[in-house]
Amino acid sequence: MDNIAQYLEALIFASEQAISAEELASCLSTFFGVLIITAEVEIELQALMLKYSDPAFFTELVPINSGYIFLSKKEFGPVIALLVQQKSKKKLSLAAMETLSIIAYKQPVTKPEIEQIRGVNCDYSIQRLLEKDLIQINGKSDSAGRPLLYSTSRNFMDYFKLNSLDQLPQLKDLPQEIIT
Repeated sequence: MDNIAQYLEALIFASEQAISAEELASCLSTFFGVLIITAEVEIELQALMLKYSDPAFFTELVPINSGYIFLSKKEFGPVIALLVQQKSKKKLSLAAMETLSIIAYKQPVTKPEIEQIRGVNCDYSIQRLLEKDLIQINGKSDSAGRPLLYSTSRNFMDYFKLNSLDQLPQLKDLPQEIIT
C-alpha cells in the first residue's frame, strides 16, 4: 500500500466522471482488504493535486461536484478542440455503417453482394470506407466480371477497439429489429 497515490491516479483516470473520496476509499479498502479511511484518501488527493499543478503535466486533478477528475489544463484547450473537430468529421453515416457491417460479417464480399443485401447502390459508402482505411480490397472474385473483394482493414480493428473479428456481436444475439 506504499503506492496508494498510484492506485488513486488509476481509479480517477479510469472513472468516466468525477469520483468521490468516499468511493475511492471504499474501492481501495475492498481491493487491499483493509479499512482505508476517507481522510487518508483526501490527504493523498491533496498531494496529487499539488503534483499535477506542476507545468510539466498537461493534466490537472480538479475537484468537481464532491469528487475528483483529471482534466486537461486550459492552455491545451485550443489544440484539443481542433482534434475533437477533426475527429467529428470522421463519423460514419448510417449508410457507411450498414455497408461496413455487411463487409465485417460477410468478408470477403463483393460490391454486388453488398448491394443485394442493402438494396441500394453503395459506391459512395465503399469509397468513403476505403478513404478512411476501414476496409481494404482483398483481391478479385472468381465470379462473372471478377468484382473486387472487400474486407475490413487493420484500422477497422483499431477504430472499433477489437482484437479479433470474433469480438463482433453474434447476429443471433442482436435484437431482431436490428437484423431485419
